[in-house]
Parts: sequence; C-alpha cells; structure tokens
Amino acid sequence: MAGEAAAAAAERWVGAAVDFSEGSRGALRWAADNLLRAGDHLILLHVLKDPDYEQGETLLWEATGSPLIPLSDFSEPTIAKKYGAKPDAETLDMLNTVARQKEVVVVFKVLWGDPREKLCQAINEIPMSCLVIGSRGLGKLKRVLLGSVSDYVVNNATCPVTVVKTADG
Repeated sequence: MAGEAAAAAAERWVGAAVDFSEGSRGALRWAADNLLRAGDHLILLHVLKDPDYEQGETLLWEATGSPLIPLSDFSEPTIAKKYGAKPDAETLDMLNTVARQKEVVVVFKVLWGDPREKLCQAINEIPMSCLVIGSRGLGKLKRVLLGSVSDYVVNNATCPVTVVKTADG
C-alpha cells in the first residue's frame, strides 16, 4: 500500500499549451528534451477562441472544456474535428515519438474561450506540476495592444510556467 501512495505522489502532470504553430512545437520539443521523464503525464491544452456551435461537443463542454482525450484518439481526424481542433501531422508525429521514447502518457484537453483565462482555469482544475507555453514573440507595442497570453499566464497561474521563445522570436 505504501508503494502505491509513493507512486501516486510521484506522478507528474506536465501541461503544455498548444496551438499547432511552430512556437508551440518549439515549446513541446523543449519540454521533451528538458522536462519530461518516464511515467509523466503530458496534458496538452488547446484553446479555441471562437467556438463552433455546429459541433455538439462545443455546446456540451464549453464551460468545463473537453474530457481528457488520449493521443491515440486525438490523432484520428474525425475525433479531433468533433472538438473543432485541427492538429497538424508534424505535431502529432512528434508527440507519438515522445510518448514512445520517453514513456509518457499524452492526453489532450480542448477548451473554448479566451486563451489567457482558459489556460489559468485548466491549471486550477488539473493538478499540474508545471506548464510550458510557447511565445509568439510579439513586439512591445503589439504585446501592449493585444495582450500576451504567455505574460498573462505567467502572472496568474498557480503553478510554475516556462515560456519557450522561438529561435527567431
């Protein structure tokens, strides 16, 4: 019994914000190379700003976000489409490789609304050890006008947040 308790206590949930851009792939690569270890759970948070109410899952899960979707299911185009997500083959291939090589459990959670608020909400509802997020590399003026998702999350999240800048950002 004590072994089970120790195993449960050692379980880490590592969050990563993904929008299937080069910046989010860079953040995933960084997490795979520097953070993930065997036995971890990698939860990928994908936020859609504009809900598609034609999709039944949007109405059903809009307030709480989708249930956790295993990578094997999310890799099926029909399942990703049900949630309004459009994952790219490069990201899915990278995730399948990471899951296999690092012995990590990979799951997706789709959320609808303002990415800043929804990422912080997910951090509060899921016991995440940390969150990794890419940076779009907005200039100072655009960051002031548009607001930076990563800046907001860093300042409001209840877990440690790592912002990974792209090489060109």
